[in-house]
Amino acid sequence: MIELICRTETDTRAAAGRLASLCRPGDVIVINGPLGSGKTAFTSGLADGLGVEERVTSPTFVLMRTYRSGFMPLVHVDVYRLSTAGEFEDLDALDEAEGGVIVVEWGEAVASALGEDRLTITIEVADDGARTLRMTPSGVWSSRPLEELVS
Repeated sequence: MIELICRTETDTRAAAGRLASLCRPGDVIVINGPLGSGKTAFTSGLADGLGVEERVTSPTFVLMRTYRSGFMPLVHVDVYRLSTAGEFEDLDALDEAEGGVIVVEWGEAVASALGEDRLTITIEVADDGARTLRMTPSGVWSSRPLEELVS
């Protein structure tokens, strides 16, 4: 596990931008954290690092947004309002993300549908507003140099 402290939203976006350099087509990133913790800000920074030109916005009400203007597609899914992994599978989000990266907010709710090859990021917010990002790799992510993100 890698742990990063981000004092500002800019720090959070920058950390995600650095992570983009480690992303490969087919990657799955799960982000968990309370409402307002910076999940979409993180995804926006990742999108910047992938060269996405569009403004990244929360997919809470539409469930899924796809960005194709970057070096590879980015699919951003919010499963907060879904009840089952089957509902997630009905979105065909993994197929939509083929050849790109998928980011799933609140992803622990649908972990069974995501497979073992994923990076799970848990965001905790301190009283002073600082974010702690805990990155837990599994599968293919285990061999990637996540420690580079700390510098």
